[in-house]
Amino acid sequence: MELFIEKNIEVRFSEVDSMGVVWHGAYPLYLEDAREAFGEKYGLTYANYVAQGYYAPIIDMQIQYKQPLRHGTQMKIIARYKPTDAAKIIFEYEIRDRITNILYSTGKTVQVFMDLDYQLVWQNPDWFVEWKNKWQQ
Repeated sequence: MELFIEKNIEVRFSEVDSMGVVWHGAYPLYLEDAREAFGEKYGLTYANYVAQGYYAPIIDMQIQYKQPLRHGTQMKIIARYKPTDAAKIIFEYEIRDRITNILYSTGKTVQVFMDLDYQLVWQNPDWFVEWKNKWQQ
């Protein structure tokens, strides 16, 4: 079963640079919006991590720019969860035009688990194993 979310966003004026295209620093925020929407849909929220005694910081983020995004563009961000046996949470992303489906950008994030003392956790936490089993991941 593939787990994914589509988050619709309109590019705001405050997100474009002097060239009239989305500033590169806005893209991580778009990916964050998609991860939050994914978490709400599938029960994998940041509040849940902390309630279970963990943090899940991003240790790797990759973004590939394919086409420029401009002010007013109606886009959709697709976030796909990528299963792994490692104690990581991996997402792959596509940012596409909602109307034409043009691909603007792709990306990937990798998160790891840390306990509340900021120590890296090398095994999947029990609650995350249960989450994966629930969604057949």
